[in-house]
Amino acid sequence: MADIDLNSMSLDDLKKLQKNVNKAVDGYQDKQRKEALAAADAAAREMGFTLAELTGVPGAKKTKTVSPPKYRHPENPEQTWTGRGRQPDWMKDALENGQSKDEFLIA
Repeated sequence: MADIDLNSMSLDDLKKLQKNVNKAVDGYQDKQRKEALAAADAAAREMGFTLAELTGVPGAKKTKTVSPPKYRHPENPEQTWTGRGRQPDWMKDALENGQSKDEFLIA
C-alpha cells in the first residue's frame, strides 16, 4: 500500500479522502455482514432449520404500533390525541377553562 503524505494535502483533499475511506469501510462491512449471514443461513439449512427459527426473529422488522385516538377536538374533528405523550394545546386550553377530558372522549 502506498504511503500518503497527509501533511501536504489540502483540507478539501483530506475531506475527499476521508469520504472515500468511509465509503470503502462501509462497503467492506456490508460485504462481510452479507457473507456471515449467508454462512449462518447455510449452516442452519444443513441442520434443517431456517435462520429465523433459530434466532426467534422473523424475517421482517417489527413495526411500531400506532395507538388509536382517544380524544377529539369538538370543533375540529381532525385534531385528535391518543392520551399518550405530550398534551396538545387544544386539550391544555380546555382543561385550563374548567372542562374535563371526558368531554372529548371518542365514543
